[in-house]
Amino acid sequence: MKIIDLTKEHHDPYFKCLEDWSDEMKEAGDHKARWYEKMKNQGLIVKLATDDNGVVGGMIQAVPAEHAPIQGEDLYFISCIWVHGYKKGRGKFQKKGMGKAMLRALEDEVRTTDAKGLAAWGISLPFWMKASWYKKHGYQKVDNLKGAILLWKPFAQDAAPPKWVRPKKKSQKKEGKVVVTAFKNGWCPAQNIVFERAKRAAAEFGDAVEFRGINTFDRDVFLEWGIYDGLFIDDKKIRTGPPPSYKKIKKRIAKQVKKRKVH
Repeated sequence: MKIIDLTKEHHDPYFKCLEDWSDEMKEAGDHKARWYEKMKNQGLIVKLATDDNGVVGGMIQAVPAEHAPIQGEDLYFISCIWVHGYKKGRGKFQKKGMGKAMLRALEDEVRTTDAKGLAAWGISLPFWMKASWYKKHGYQKVDNLKGAILLWKPFAQDAAPPKWVRPKKKSQKKEGKVVVTAFKNGWCPAQNIVFERAKRAAAEFGDAVEFRGINTFDRDVFLEWGIYDGLFIDDKKIRTGPPPSYKKIKKRIAKQVKKRKVH
């Protein structure tokens, strides 16, 4: 195993979460590539893990707190860590220590910056992005937002713990139209897929549906809403993890359109 920095030759798999073999990932568009171009000179750190044959099996990325969905100063935030776990594509790499090695390499690099600590997020349920995994590596829970656990590891005594930025408002209903509101930061291909599916589905209903795409890479826009990525149909939030299918999103919109016509 080897831990390397991101280079141009690995851009495509990185932009597609190592699932460059997946047809579904094509639906994500180029949002991650455009996000990377804006972030590469803003403190973004990306580490990749390769096997002995040079095949990339894992990735981790972190950004300064001012580009993350948290309130915090002098901190980095791990937005994603992923070790490929499918037989198809590049193969299964989990349970081989890649995650641990990438985390250690990332921590070492963050310590060379002015950051006073490293934050991360995980979920309480025992699957992808497990909060318990971070706890095993010395991270402490500091906040919880509907099951999304915020953890951190301070590097300095005067480091201040971060907090989640909480939702401040949500999409509202509009007289005579169903409103589909999709929030997109660009960092996550899965959420980019949701954005593109929702946009495509909304367009099928013509004037009956209004699509609103909100770019939360703009920090002021994000802080106005308190929503990083997300999907609303009228004022109802739609679960987006894992991404709902195009068919399911379209069905939800159609149901709301029908309800409006009935009333």
